[in-house]
Amino acid sequence: MIAIACDHTGIEMKKEICSLLDEMGLEYKDFGTHSTASCDYPVYGYRAAKAVADGECDRAILICGTGVGIGMAAAKVKGMRVCTCSDVYTATLSKRHNNSNVLTFGARVIGVDVAKMITRAWLTETFEGGRHQRRVDMLQAIEDGAEL
Repeated sequence: MIAIACDHTGIEMKKEICSLLDEMGLEYKDFGTHSTASCDYPVYGYRAAKAVADGECDRAILICGTGVGIGMAAAKVKGMRVCTCSDVYTATLSKRHNNSNVLTFGARVIGVDVAKMITRAWLTETFEGGRHQRRVDMLQAIEDGAEL
């Protein structure tokens, strides 16, 4: 299950990404917002990331104006490995090498077609493990308070 959320700037793009998820046959849960009225992106980024942290969802796709703010909110939730992307290559490697579990992008930065390509690449890519697992473990250790 994929958590999806946005602020008011991402409403139209979220609809397009939900259509892509439907096309791909993937289940998702929409954590809002559902209105174009101005709202606070941290609320929606947190709700979706918390669903991932709690095991309700496997990963999250978040959209705001730039993808940065909503990603910062999600990154505050323990266990989140957030990737803010505006290209397919970054999305692909964020999954392959970093095992990212939250994808963010900006509705004011990229168009719908690029957002769909990024989403499809991120959702179909797999984590390589190996030497990359050691690095992901280091990220977790930092989150847990370890000094490197």
